[in-house]
Amino acid sequence: MPQPTLFIFSGLPATGKTTLARALAKSLRITYLRIDTIEQALRDLCHVPVEGEGYRLTYRIAADALELDLSVVADSCNPIALTRREWEAVATENSARFINIEVICSDQTEHRQRVESRRTDIATLRLPTWQDVVSREYEPWSGDRLTIDTAGKTVDASVAALLKQL
Repeated sequence: MPQPTLFIFSGLPATGKTTLARALAKSLRITYLRIDTIEQALRDLCHVPVEGEGYRLTYRIAADALELDLSVVADSCNPIALTRREWEAVATENSARFINIEVICSDQTEHRQRVESRRTDIATLRLPTWQDVVSREYEPWSGDRLTIDTAGKTVDASVAALLKQL
């Protein structure tokens, strides 16, 4: 049986990260974990303000799957070096490989249009505004990663570019 892999998706809102993460999980028939779903469930069900709890809970769920030799797609903004290292540690501690995948949209006009026109599939989730996105903390990468630029590409072309890099 091949070694399980943790596919760690990162990127600002509306870059196409969730679309690509879902497509990969479906294509490979592997576990899909989305921070937005988990964080909003914590807000809705537990009525608590959520900061790092969503990430920490998702790390535990991912670890459970990896321990069973199941590969996992982790879908989150993953904006800082700390969370990036923590995701990698989840894989390492569970004898899994990890692949960092940063999704970007290099065309600022297109990115803004996506932010301003998107709809959520999580009923109570408040989507960020363009100002929220551009002012969001997002540390530059220093480690290895695959980068997928979705600007000017169809979903199918972006998925194909991702699968080719993998």
